[in-house]
Order: sequence, then structure tokens, then C-alpha cells
Amino acid sequence: MKTMTCKQLGGTCDAEFRANTFEEMSTLSKNHSMEMYKKGCEDHIKKMNEMRKNDPGAMKEWFKSKKEEFDSMPED
Repeated sequence: MKTMTCKQLGGTCDAEFRANTFEEMSTLSKNHSMEMYKKGCEDHIKKMNEMRKNDPGAMKEWFKSKKEEFDSMPED
């Protein structure tokens, strides 16, 4: 199990997510983002809109770098 924060994953807060795989971590982060969007959190909405502006190649590279960061982390 590994732990990453919303900020580590490109977000805006210190919420922590724990997962065994990066795919699980990605899902937890996405669910958190959607929850914050529904609550009207301006910081999260702004960050989500910024990320949507990235071209697909940049998003693919970002995802790859975050997966590499996750893979290099020690287990909790």
C-alpha cells in the first residue's frame, strides 16, 4: 500500500489516498476531484479546468510521470 496526496497528483489539497496500484490511486484521485467539483470547491475546479486545457500528449506524459513517481515510492 502506498500513500499520495491530492497535491502530489496535481490537485490542490492535502487529502491523502492509499492504494496498492497506480490505477487504484488514479481512481481515488478522480473520485475526490469529482466530489470537490460537486461541492463547488473553486480551487479544485480551477485546477481541473487547467488540466483539461492540456493537449492529449501532455496529459499522457503527466500520467506516465505520476505512475513512475508512485512506482518508485516505498510501501507504507
